[in-house]
Amino acid sequence: MKLYNASCLVLQKIIVDGSTYSQMDDVDAAFNMLSSFEFILILHMMKEIMGITNGLCQALQKQSQDILNSMQLVCYTKILIQKLREDGWQNLLKCVVFLYEQHDIDIPDFNSTYVARHGRSRHQKDHFTMEHHFRVNIFLIIVDKQLQELNDRFNEQTMEILTLSNALVPKDAYKALNIEDICILENKYYPLDFSEQEKINLKFQLQHFIIDAPNHPNLKYLSTMLELCQSLARTGKSRTFYLIDRLICLILTLLVSTTTIKRSFSVMKIIKTRLQNKMEDEFLADNMIIYIEKEIVETFSYDSIIDEFSDLKERRANF
Repeated sequence: MKLYNASCLVLQKIIVDGSTYSQMDDVDAAFNMLSSFEFILILHMMKEIMGITNGLCQALQKQSQDILNSMQLVCYTKILIQKLREDGWQNLLKCVVFLYEQHDIDIPDFNSTYVARHGRSRHQKDHFTMEHHFRVNIFLIIVDKQLQELNDRFNEQTMEILTLSNALVPKDAYKALNIEDICILENKYYPLDFSEQEKINLKFQLQHFIIDAPNHPNLKYLSTMLELCQSLARTGKSRTFYLIDRLICLILTLLVSTTTIKRSFSVMKIIKTRLQNKMEDEFLADNMIIYIEKEIVETFSYDSIIDEFSDLKERRANF
């Protein structure tokens, strides 16, 4: 936004002094787009939305994350974006109009009928005002997409499991360690990974662990669950507190398993095109494995694959 004036001046100079007519026409089209009300509106919207989400993005990128504070930032970010949706349109409009007035650009008539550009007006069925287009088709849709993405990535279930998982973070001498929250986490989200007897035993293991860990020289100065998992293995405590160790491993692999599932569905959309939608499930799965695990596939040579099929043919012949 600070470079907006300079960018306009450079484009205007190229329009006047361009080396070719083609270059001048291209730059003229770019300048018209740059000075359009829609572009400036989206520019200000990006500033507002990225300003609201910046704190959350920075918190999520930190390697040593404070889960509770991050979850609070998620809640606050949702509230601020919702507030922007409900009360932010008029202030945003004032900022855009002010920039237009600074550059002596004619402000569009918001009560006039919106006409789509690039020849699409011939196919335009719905007729609505410019104000409706800017407020509903751009502002509300973009803000709603931001809210939808936050709600999809941080729904109530995700927020709860991350908050409950914080009870196993060893930071500050196990200050967050909460037996009740850990038992809720195990009962609600990992019911098939523990037998009924193990669910009972877990509570008693936690009672011993809450006394032992803060006083153990190799366990008391830890900050993350990953460090705790590694230290339990090194000290042999993973055998003593095997149920706690199992729960920590399940939590640590949650993000990996979730990412793998999402990645697999994304790959399916790429592989199973209109021309390939008749392939059988087994063949589709084989193709997906090769596509997903590219690093592993690169270690195979053509000769090794040919030899493998040749050996397979010989084994079948022997049977």
